[in-house]
Amino acid sequence: MADKVKIAILLAGGCAGCEMSLVDMGDKLVEALGHLEVAFWAPTVADVKYKDLEAMPDKSIDVGFIDGMIRLSEQEHMSKVMRDKCKVLIAYGACASMGSIPGMSNMHSAEELLKQGYIDTFSTDNPEGVLPQPEYLLDGKYNLTLPKFLDDVRVLDEVVEVDYFVGGCPPHPDFVAAAVQAIIEGNLPPKGSWITSGKAVCDVCPRNPRNKGENRHFVEKVYRTIEKAPEKDRCLLEQGIICFGPFTQGDCGASCLQVGIPCRGCGGPIPGVTDYGARAMSAIGSILGSEEAVEELMQKYPVLAKFYYRYSYPSSLVERKRKALKYKKG
Repeated sequence: MADKVKIAILLAGGCAGCEMSLVDMGDKLVEALGHLEVAFWAPTVADVKYKDLEAMPDKSIDVGFIDGMIRLSEQEHMSKVMRDKCKVLIAYGACASMGSIPGMSNMHSAEELLKQGYIDTFSTDNPEGVLPQPEYLLDGKYNLTLPKFLDDVRVLDEVVEVDYFVGGCPPHPDFVAAAVQAIIEGNLPPKGSWITSGKAVCDVCPRNPRNKGENRHFVEKVYRTIEKAPEKDRCLLEQGIICFGPFTQGDCGASCLQVGIPCRGCGGPIPGVTDYGARAMSAIGSILGSEEAVEELMQKYPVLAKFYYRYSYPSSLVERKRKALKYKKG
């Protein structure tokens, strides 16, 4: 292609692990850069300021990646700026697409979170109970500001229109490379889609009995990962170790399963699923073969919402409806 694809990358409320997946492409990234022009990559990589992005003409960037959820007013503002500047916007990784681990904080109020973080922790010495404030006048003349801590974690498409979604915490570098290549070639799915192979983790898992021509068995007893060392090459579910592989996108290549760690759903829902946690609850319930197994699951995972929605609570249907009453998409 004659012209390079101009891209921008913005870290919102994430850990930058998704951005490291881009770097971990290695030689493939070097090859891709022959077809890409990085116009903006902040705040983690390039020495640029938000005002530099704000000064760019609208729709002057071909593709924008935003990783991380939305929890601060700064992240909300810059996501809207990215939307204005980019022709195509991608929610990149589990946080931006589903809310991920930070999203479980929506089960608690902002006040509870601040109190826990700045007052109640054992190592905190804060006898006056001082909490971060958006504005503070120092010595009567210096107006210091911080981004406002919003009431809830929101996923990117609750703040701006999103064209595509990519799962993973972080996305696997090999799949990132395939997605970048699809962008370069202009070979993307219909807008609103997840960029995915369409296969579940179980489809690509070497432990799956179906892949060996064997039948699956019901789970008769439930174990937490700390209670049992998994048998090599045998399906974790059949060993009673709860795994979300049947209903999670397998763009990771079943990386966790290959080292004996059960899938917990960071890849996002397989195509056709609108509420990941609801599908998880239904699927796991259908393979429990005894009342004992059901009781053990309830006992060992007493807060099932945090178990099933570990990576997706802010994007659940109930949570979206609740927040829709509070926020208005910009």
